[in-house]
Amino acid sequence: MINEKEVEEKIKQIIARIYGVDPEKITPETRFIEDLGADSMTTIELVAEIEDTFGIEVPDEDVEKNQTVGEAVRYVVEKLSARNA
Repeated sequence: MINEKEVEEKIKQIIARIYGVDPEKITPETRFIEDLGADSMTTIELVAEIEDTFGIEVPDEDVEKNQTVGEAVRYVVEKLSARNA
């Protein structure tokens, strides 16, 4: 079972690659749009990468609910927990 810290680290690595930022500068409070300059193309890329990495599906309506890195991490952890329940 993957833990929240591992999920956070993997998500930070994905974000760092897609947005070209230092993973050390990414915090749970980092906002995708305001802080990283996310647009629809990078968001699609990010979601696809998260889905592939964790083997989950993220419906479009859930993408909009996750505005910060911390929210995305919690979302992935919940999806993984539900799948393994």
